[in-house]
Amino acid sequence: MKANPVRQKILLLLYAGVALGFSYSPSQQYKILKTLGRKWQKIDRENLKKQIRNLYRSRLIEEKENPDGGLTYILTNKGKVKALTYHFQEMKIKENQWDGKWRVVIFDIPEKIKTSRNALRDKLKELGFYELQESVFVFPYECQNEIDFIIEFFNLRKYVRYGVFDFIDNDLHLRKIFRLV
Repeated sequence: MKANPVRQKILLLLYAGVALGFSYSPSQQYKILKTLGRKWQKIDRENLKKQIRNLYRSRLIEEKENPDGGLTYILTNKGKVKALTYHFQEMKIKENQWDGKWRVVIFDIPEKIKTSRNALRDKLKELGFYELQESVFVFPYECQNEIDFIIEFFNLRKYVRYGVFDFIDNDLHLRKIFRLV
């Protein structure tokens, strides 16, 4: 299936609905609803109907009839994977005011899954992390949710650690790299 922007939005909207259902924090729910509202306003309604039919035929969503006669569209497992992939490709980390702490991602991933290891390394670099050592990456801004998402995306939970450092001995060097001086 081609990466049609309307299809991507539909899948992301459906996925956001799932995320909303699992979100317990009011601030997280607000962020999801705010994003949903913006994405929804940008969708052409006629194109939306056409793309929903195409998604249904592609088995990315399924229809469920409600007792009141209305229809509910549900992401299939295949659709969830596709939505996660779109979300993964668009991921960015918001660079707020630096709080003086360093976020560190450390991993020891076996050679037999080096493709996942290389993909993780590439994604961290793409997001702006600095490679302190071969399997140690540093970043100055809050990013735990994004790291958790990446770890789950690649199914690497048992090989990756995330930590926040108040002190690191090459602080000045890192500040220069991230233009924090």
